[in-house]
This record gives sequence, C-alpha cells and structure tokens, in this order.
Amino acid sequence: MAITAAMVKEMREKSGAGMMDAKKALTENDGDMEAAMDWLRTKGLAKAAKKSGRTAAEGLVAVAVQGGKGVAVEVNSETDFVGKNADFQAMVAKIATAGLSADSTEALAATVVDGKHVADIITDAIATIGENMSLRRMAAVSADTVVSYVHNAAAEGMGKIGVLVGLSGNNEAFGKQVAMHIAAANPAALNEASLDPAVVEKEKQIQMDIARESGKPEAVIEKMIVGRMKKFMADSTLMGQAFVVNPDLTVEAAAQEAGVEVTGFVRLEVGEGIEKVVEDFAAEVAKTMKG
Repeated sequence: MAITAAMVKEMREKSGAGMMDAKKALTENDGDMEAAMDWLRTKGLAKAAKKSGRTAAEGLVAVAVQGGKGVAVEVNSETDFVGKNADFQAMVAKIATAGLSADSTEALAATVVDGKHVADIITDAIATIGENMSLRRMAAVSADTVVSYVHNAAAEGMGKIGVLVGLSGNNEAFGKQVAMHIAAANPAALNEASLDPAVVEKEKQIQMDIARESGKPEAVIEKMIVGRMKKFMADSTLMGQAFVVNPDLTVEAAAQEAGVEVTGFVRLEVGEGIEKVVEDFAAEVAKTMKG
C-alpha cells in the first residue's frame, strides 16, 4: 500500500512521533493506522497511549437526576457558537429531562415532549437555527444515590463533560468528589472485572513486545509484565486510580472510608470519538474560482 503524506500527517498528529518514524511505522504495517500506532508504542516512539483525537462535533452534554436514576445526554451541533444559544440550551435541558423516562437513545428520540417527538423537536431547531444537529447518545445510572457533575458548564446542568456517579449508600458530598475525579481522570471502567478483555489482552501484548525490545531474558520479562499490567489496571479503572482529593488513597479505599460503595458511573464528553473534518476554505474558494 502506498503511504501518502496525508497518512503520515495523521499518524504524526495521533502519536506525536516524528515524520520519519511515523512513515516507517506505516510502511512496516502496510498503512494500517492502528497497527502502526501499536508499533510506535512498542518502539517507545509514541507519546501517551491515551492521546485524544481532535474533537469532531460541538454541542452540549446535559445531565438530569431524579430519585435513584440519572441520565446524561449528548446533543451535537456544527459549531460551538450554537452551544451558547439560549434556545438550544433550553431544548437540550428538556431532552435530558425526557431521558429520565427512556431506556435508550432510540427511545428518547421517540419520546414526546410538549406534544412533539424529540426527533421532531431537533428537526424544528435545525430549521430555526440553521445548523445541523443530532441526538447522538444517552447513558443512565441507577443506584441508591446518583450524583451528577458538569465540567465547563455552559448553563445549569450542561456543558462539555457530563458525569454521573451511582452510590450504594448516601454521601452526596463524596459522590460529587468522585464525579469530579472521573471528569479529570477519565477511567475506562469501574473495576478490573468491567474492563474489556480484548483491551487488556492487547495492552499485555504491547507491553510484552516493549519488554522484549529491551533484550532481557524471558523470566525477567514475565516479572516485568506482571508489574506493568498491574499498573495498567490501576490507571484504567476508577477503583484502582489514586483519588484526586487524596492521592494516598485509591478511589476504592476512599469510598470505604466514606462509608459507601461506587456501583457505577457514566462520563460523556462532547464530540468524543468523532473525527472532525477541518476544511481548508481558502483552497475550496480557489478551486471554485477555477471552475
């Protein structure tokens, strides 16, 4: 497969590697971006494994809590400007509240609010505001106590990151601290049992490849892998992470001290996981003028 300049540029942006290293990684892996990223990590040439891609979509995440249920809903728009629009914010707030009675994104789209389906409300808003919008996703948490937190709030209960935390027991102050921790630390799962086995196996293979690059004996490598995977589990899970409020404790230990158990969480970030297409307007205009 021919390796293009655009592919090299994308790999550099994703990995933080130099141009030649990015090109070699792609060449060695026949243009496969994911395999090339793993190759760079194995060689120690990539930056942080969890380097975020550029946010693709704008809009807001809104949270709503009622009794023992909380929901987080993401409604996307084309520009950040719309996220600051009072009418858009009011619509998103209504949709989030409606989410309390829905069990999926599809069900929420079909829920009737003020005499109209949510999907139709969004369609009407597109016509009024003049920008494409979509109900992208919703997620819910049910527990004895559900606490919500919004980071970078644009209005009450909505912003760029929305978090819900479910607790067994009643300690809302602690729940709020955990929610803020989740917003900052972005754990992949609640605990080791909740981690995707495929993700764990992939990380183990990468760490084995990295260790073998050192040339150490297999017996030493095996011990290295045990330690590295233990750290990976701790860094990736909410229960294993060092609590931001008191880094001497894990979140699990802090919960025990607070007399509660964290039973679940949700973290939604606007545009997470969607690649944003950056248009070169100058080039587009020049192309148009040439006919």
